[in-house]
Amino acid sequence: MPEPRRVLVVDAANVVGTRPDGWWNDRAGAARRLHGQLMVGDTSYDEIVLVLEGGAKGGVRAGRDGHVRTVHAKGAGDDTIVAETRAAITAGHRVTVITADRMLQSLVQGAGAMAMSPSWLLDKL
Repeated sequence: MPEPRRVLVVDAANVVGTRPDGWWNDRAGAARRLHGQLMVGDTSYDEIVLVLEGGAKGGVRAGRDGHVRTVHAKGAGDDTIVAETRAAITAGHRVTVITADRMLQSLVQGAGAMAMSPSWLLDKL
């Protein structure tokens, strides 16, 4: 039986929001920069799911780009993050979610995922 895939689900708004670099003036550009960092970052994940909401969706098209899959939230980003997490766990994957949102951390941990802070991810990029 093959090893379970390692999936990283990224709360883009939460990660981008940790750096006071003017992201609020260009949410699409901030999403594009994060996507680029995830494409070349030194992570050990088989798949990275980048969840975008609001104006950030204009920065990266939905779909797969190498090992990064971008998902556009139809409503609240948290709901999409939980849905993506549950789907990956149901498929037998090991999931880590990047967010500083304590309520979201609790939800994904309850579903069986591990939760890590944005600073943990940014240190790897």
